Amino acid sequence: MKAAIKPRINLEKRTKLEEVIPLKAPFVIFVDPSDRCNFGCKFCPTGNKQLMKEIGRPLKAMKFDLFKKIINDIREFEQPIKVLRLYKDGEPLLNPRFADMVKYAKDNPQILSVDTTTNASLLNPKRNLEIIAAGLDRINISIEGISNKQYKEFSNYRIIFDKFVDNIQHFYENRKQCEVIIKINGDVISEDDRKLFREIFHNKADGIYTEHIMSCWPEFELSGVQVNHEVGVYGQEIKEVMICPYVFYSFSINSDGLASLCFLDWSRKLLIGNVNETSVLEIWNGKNIRAYQKMFLMKKRKEHLLCRECGQMTHGLPDDIDKHAEMLLNKITLQEKLSETERIH
Repeated sequence: MKAAIKPRINLEKRTKLEEVIPLKAPFVIFVDPSDRCNFGCKFCPTGNKQLMKEIGRPLKAMKFDLFKKIINDIREFEQPIKVLRLYKDGEPLLNPRFADMVKYAKDNPQILSVDTTTNASLLNPKRNLEIIAAGLDRINISIEGISNKQYKEFSNYRIIFDKFVDNIQHFYENRKQCEVIIKINGDVISEDDRKLFREIFHNKADGIYTEHIMSCWPEFELSGVQVNHEVGVYGQEIKEVMICPYVFYSFSINSDGLASLCFLDWSRKLLIGNVNETSVLEIWNGKNIRAYQKMFLMKKRKEHLLCRECGQMTHGLPDDIDKHAEMLLNKITLQEKLSETERIH
């Protein structure tokens, strides 16, 4: 079957955020199974081992007991979350219990879907079948080249490309309920290589896509690659917004349990809680995340040291709620007052 030309996010029929904010439960919670990665990609801070050492990132796999605590906490929400995203900074499959994580999350009726993003280097027939049997709903596979040489140059990783492709094909042929999306960054390869990418993977995925380079990581300089200033990551028009929409429907939990406001918080400077000490629900309803939401709605993003230069706000956004700022700020402020009144009484 020929794959559709389809990005890894849904750009169509998106929920109008201005109609549903504030949410009783997030649409998406990112949970990072592993804080480290086996690749050293030029565009990614996690691939810079010296940088990770300097900032003190733990570079470890999430403990399964901590993961179970997170999933159990999610049962406290009044409404289900749409997606548990087993991915943030590292390579998820470096966690040896990744399939167990998928299965445990899928057994929670308050989680409607479980997905991941992976470099796929650790896929093999045995692991593929374990992950599929666990019930994973979607796997986004990031391709970093179409040859052994390109992988070594771009990701500093030795790969046997033909075997790598065979493992992806095996996953796709046995995928059952799991949707397979494969993407590559088209700005670092030639037009001939882009065509070869489509030829190799068009019958090994439900969707394939060629993305573009953007600088999304705060306080991180891209090495050896140039930002595309003509189009955004999905080929869309470049347009800057003042309000980050993500903070109104998602947040992230790092491998050590520290909760981050943003899935791009690689340096852990946007922390909003700790699931080792409090519940996922309490973090979502907490003062820390509310303070950030109000900051954005007051259009003070440019005053924030990390958020002011975020490339996601120009090159990567699927949502724009800028014109609804005053209305949404009033709604959130009213909700805060009602919650405080209920707490007192």
